[in-house]
Amino acid sequence: MTQVEARPQAGDTVRGVTAPGDTQDMRKKGLGGNSVGLLGNAVIGISTVAPVYCLTSTLGSTAGEVGLQMPAVFLAGFLPMLLVAFAYRELNKAMPDCGTSFTWTVKAFGPKIGWMCGWGLVIATIIVLSNLAGVATSYFWLLAGEITGSESIAALDGNKAVHIVTCLALIAIATAISYRGMTATKGVQYALVGLQLVVLAVFVALALSKAGSFETSVDFSWSWMNPFAVESFAAFTAGISLSIFMYWGWDACMATNEETTGSEKTPGRAALIAMVVLVGSYLATGIAAQMAVGSGDQGLGLANPETSDNVFAALAGPVMGPVLGVLLFVAVLASAAASLQTTFIPVARTVLAMSTYEALPKSFTKVHPVFKTPGKATVVAGVATGAFYTVMTLVSEHVLVDTIYALGLMICFYYGITAFACVWYFRAELFRSFRDFAFKALMPALGGLMLTAVFGKTLYDMWDPAYGSGSAVFGVGSVFVIAVGLLVLGGVIMLVMQRRSPAFFRGEVLTKETPSLVVAD
Repeated sequence: MTQVEARPQAGDTVRGVTAPGDTQDMRKKGLGGNSVGLLGNAVIGISTVAPVYCLTSTLGSTAGEVGLQMPAVFLAGFLPMLLVAFAYRELNKAMPDCGTSFTWTVKAFGPKIGWMCGWGLVIATIIVLSNLAGVATSYFWLLAGEITGSESIAALDGNKAVHIVTCLALIAIATAISYRGMTATKGVQYALVGLQLVVLAVFVALALSKAGSFETSVDFSWSWMNPFAVESFAAFTAGISLSIFMYWGWDACMATNEETTGSEKTPGRAALIAMVVLVGSYLATGIAAQMAVGSGDQGLGLANPETSDNVFAALAGPVMGPVLGVLLFVAVLASAAASLQTTFIPVARTVLAMSTYEALPKSFTKVHPVFKTPGKATVVAGVATGAFYTVMTLVSEHVLVDTIYALGLMICFYYGITAFACVWYFRAELFRSFRDFAFKALMPALGGLMLTAVFGKTLYDMWDPAYGSGSAVFGVGSVFVIAVGLLVLGGVIMLVMQRRSPAFFRGEVLTKETPSLVVAD
């Protein structure tokens, strides 16, 4: 017997344990394999993030928090996302399972932590789906008003009943497209993502050409790239929370791993491509917008409270003109609609995996025999999204702002746990090589620590009713109530499932494991 310091390959016998990638308790889900390639997977990642939707929803809010340091905060928010992406890549190589964060954290930390991590992903997705539907609805009526030249048609978005009905209709359409499978999803996405990036490029070019044309215009300065110039740490963390939200969704590339050609490597590469495209788009748009209209709270300034929650609606005409401005409305609608469709991918497949491993009711394991999609999970996600948005719209006048702020906490929660899961799962081989140490320990740990810091500071800050929209529930900030309430709800559901499915929670279905480096001759 000799001891070989080498990574075991799938199928190797490793002291009674099969090597990662061939674990005995990993189960097939019945999804359609080899449906997506590298480009299609990267496009799905970009689409799920929805860059144009993210920019119009958070450009103003971020400027309101950090002023002219917005580009620096975009870069600062990108760093932990990039570091966590390496953790996802390494875990996906070892265990290409559509349950992603749920499956990986169960394998690293056990059933309860894994279940809550999966819940964090599911509920974050439901929140963002509701916001996507709301933005798509608003731009649908704005675009209809622009095309018809009728202010009364554009004003229909302000009618709560019309808004909710339109929103539910868009959710139903997106659910139907996602239900039909990856091939249908991929075909629609090429056109919609291409449209978004082209219109953003046109907006950037025209905004740069208009720099100095408005009273609020600001000359470019390299100091905009300095995160230490933000006035307070509270403002910085609030900006980071919004920035993290703007990158959220790239992990949809990983959720398609069982349907992707080269499932061990392609999703990780696609995620990195998507993130590079996103950070480039955000920096270019943020800098151009600040040069054109500034980050102040007056006039066309990005932080003007009257327009900050929907920046492109205010800037379309002044920056792009009456004709091209319509294209910006189209791009925001396309962005929200495209992401509304692809964002069903990670939530449906996480629910499918959780039910396959008996962490959720078995009925969610149903896969459509023709479309090869998790049909019931997709439909239930659509229904939950519609119900959540309807309730929040009726309860709060500032639902978009508060749920976006709450979403940042959820993202930090499950991304951070997944990053630490990478370090712990690979702990037996971290010092085998510099590459292993860098990509399986150092980068994931740094990313996880950054997200944990943002999570803790955000949780503290959101207790104040002034955080987010400024609304409160019994004197407590509504953002805190939404975020913490949803995590507590997850804990309650987990306890119910523990009684219904004790085998999973005893670790008998999906077991903890640690890769071993001792390979028998």
